[in-house]
Amino acid sequence: MKNPGNDEAFMRKALQLALNGWGRTLPNPMVGALVVEDGRIAAEGFHARDGGPHAERVAIEALGRPPAPGASLYVTLEPCSTHGRTGACTDAIIAAGFRRVVIGAVDPTPEHCGRGMEVLRKAGIEVVSGVLAADCEDLNLLFNNWVARKSPLFAGKLAMTMDGRIACRSGDSQWITGETARGDVHRWRRLFPGIAVGAGTVMKDNPRLTARLPAEPEWCPIRFIFDGLLRTVVDRNLPGVYTDEFSERTVVVTTPHGGAGYVRKLRERGVQVWVFPSATQRVSMEDFRRRCAEDGIRGVLIEGGAQLLSTVLHQRHLDYLFSYCAPILLADEKAKPLLTGLRTERLAQALRLSGVRREILGDDVLTRGSLVYPDRLQVDEATFSLG
Repeated sequence: MKNPGNDEAFMRKALQLALNGWGRTLPNPMVGALVVEDGRIAAEGFHARDGGPHAERVAIEALGRPPAPGASLYVTLEPCSTHGRTGACTDAIIAAGFRRVVIGAVDPTPEHCGRGMEVLRKAGIEVVSGVLAADCEDLNLLFNNWVARKSPLFAGKLAMTMDGRIACRSGDSQWITGETARGDVHRWRRLFPGIAVGAGTVMKDNPRLTARLPAEPEWCPIRFIFDGLLRTVVDRNLPGVYTDEFSERTVVVTTPHGGAGYVRKLRERGVQVWVFPSATQRVSMEDFRRRCAEDGIRGVLIEGGAQLLSTVLHQRHLDYLFSYCAPILLADEKAKPLLTGLRTERLAQALRLSGVRREILGDDVLTRGSLVYPDRLQVDEATFSLG
C-alpha cells in the first residue's frame, strides 16, 4: 500500500533516526532509513559510524524477511550504487524485493549523484525523490560542503544581545544566552571535528572547549588556539587546554613572531603547534584552511572571540554562521560589539545569510545560514586589528 500522503511524516521519522549518528559518521554522511508496511513502520536503521553498515542495510536486516507487498523504503539520502567497504545499497534494496523507495536528498558525491535512483528505476522500482530535501541536505552540512569544495566548513558561533553586543563595557559576558542555547552549542561542538578560539578568550575564560552532553561521555574535538604571539604561554600557569587530559588534541596556531622557545615548551607538553609564515602577528586563514584540508578536518567551529571572528570574516573565510540572540538590550555604545573591521556604507555592501534556519531555544533564538559576501568587501584597516 502506497502512502504518498504520509511521505513527509515518514521522512521526518527517518531524519530523527539519522540524528543518532550525530558527530560519529564523518567522513560519511548521517543517514536514516525505515521500512513502512500498510502505513506502519516495520523496521528502522541509521548509519551509526564511519565504516559501519549503511542505514538501508541496517533497516533491511532489522526487517529480517522480504518486505510485504506494497512496502516502501524511506531513506534520507540517495542510496549508494558503488561497491565500497559495505557494498552498494542499491543491490541490497533490489535483492530485498522493494517496489517503492522514497528518497530525501540526492547524494552530491559525483560518482553517486542520481545514479542510485537510475539503478533502482531500471530494476522496476518506483522512486520518489525530493521529499523534505532541504531538511535532508541540512542534516549533512559538513559532508556536503566537503564534497562540493574539498575544503573544511569554517563556521562562526556568536552569542549576542538584541542590539548586537557580546559583552558589557566591563567585559562581563556570562551568560548572555540561557542554558538551552548553551546546551545547543555543545551539540554542535559534538558535530564539528575542530573548534577554534583566540588567545584573548583563552586568557580571559580558560575554556575547556569540549562537548558535554547529557548521558554521553565528554568528547573533545581538535582544539585550535589562535595565538600569533604565543601570549597564552607566557605565564607559568598554563591554561587548561595545554595541561588537561585532552592536551594532545590541542593545536596552537601561530606565526614565527611567537618565539621558538614557547613553541618548544608547548611541544614538550604534547601540544601540537602549527607555525605559519606571516609578516604580521595574524595567521593567514588561507594557509590554515589548506592545512586543515590536508589533514582531512571537515569543519571547524570558530567560537571567538570577536577579534578572531572578525579576522576570519575580513579574510573572507567565514563560511557559515550560528547566531544565538538573547532577549537582552545593553543600549551602551561602549559595550563590546559583535564584529568589527568593515566599512559598510550601503546595505548593498552588507553580508547576508542564505539557506537561513531559525530555532527557538528557551528564551533565545538561533539563526544560522551560509554567509554570502558582496563582490567587494571594504575593510577599515584603521580600526581593524587582531590582538
